[in-house]
Amino acid sequence: MTPSGRPAEPEVIWARPQRAGRGPRPAHSRESIAAEAVRIADAEGIEAVSMRRVAAGIGAGTMSLYNYVPRKEDLHELMVDAVSGEYELTPPTGDWRADMLALARQTRDLMRRHPWLPRLLTPVYGFSPHALRYLEYSLACLEPLDAPDGRKLELVAAVNGTVATYVGGELALAERARALPWSEADEQRVRAAWLGSRLASGDYPRLAGALTALPSVPADLDAPDELFDRWITQLLDTWGA
Repeated sequence: MTPSGRPAEPEVIWARPQRAGRGPRPAHSRESIAAEAVRIADAEGIEAVSMRRVAAGIGAGTMSLYNYVPRKEDLHELMVDAVSGEYELTPPTGDWRADMLALARQTRDLMRRHPWLPRLLTPVYGFSPHALRYLEYSLACLEPLDAPDGRKLELVAAVNGTVATYVGGELALAERARALPWSEADEQRVRAAWLGSRLASGDYPRLAGALTALPSVPADLDAPDELFDRWITQLLDTWGA
């Protein structure tokens, strides 16, 4: 340990006992610490989460919080695991495409409830208790797929990456729309008209052909759920071919 009490070598927070075999019961739990950090991040963004803020929120001293969570990175890992517990993992139906689509929808909802989550999703945080539960369930959903288990894990990662990209776009559009002095629909109409004029010029024949061939989706993206399902379904179909 360093003089500050923080570990001097790599340590997995889940391997660290919450309570020593002897001594008084801890005044705080990892669950309460994570819940306070999630509350702050949901309300103000991940940048607002600090050891000081979390300690104040649970009624602890900042330095005493390090006895429970040695590093801020560990706090982030607790947060990711806490919200990962929100999944409702019902028994797989045997239709792996339908099960994975349903799971992807849950992931999308989870990321929209916690907009900071995509920024913290790294392989480093991928093996917390709830994450392991999620991965085991995903492999159970993919049991009917004729593919090596390693390939199935790659598919899970691909689906999650696609969901994170999609939600990132949704959140960015929503944030931009809040700052516009006009309605988003008005801006979309102006932009669609300008794009139409460029395509009509004949300077972009391949792009014009590609856009014309796209499946019917409203230009103003009034059907984001349908578009999301299409993205995930096409990805699953590619892997299942």
